[in-house]
Amino acid sequence: MKTGPEDGYRVRVDRVWPRGRTKEALKLDQWVRDLAPSAELRKWFGHDPKRWAAFQQRYRNELESDEMRERMQQLLSDSGGQQVTLIYGAKDKEHNQAVVLRTVLSPST
Repeated sequence: MKTGPEDGYRVRVDRVWPRGRTKEALKLDQWVRDLAPSAELRKWFGHDPKRWAAFQQRYRNELESDEMRERMQQLLSDSGGQQVTLIYGAKDKEHNQAVVLRTVLSPST
């Protein structure tokens, strides 16, 4: 995994830590498992592209609570205004929680 200064603030957004990997090896600034989809939603989705539209809506619904909104604001504050790069374990680059979370964190992108 290539990383560079353009990555800015690197944040893992999975509930589960990858086996055999260290925070240093992943070059992470933070791990925010509480912003990842619930275990139930993650299991239901199963990275099935046919469930993508429903997954996006359900995950956005999870992110709408006051607690989650506060956590997202804290993440942006922690980044100190740097670019936030969301790191995830899914193999599918188009159908994963980071795609949804990015749109919620940066609605204009």
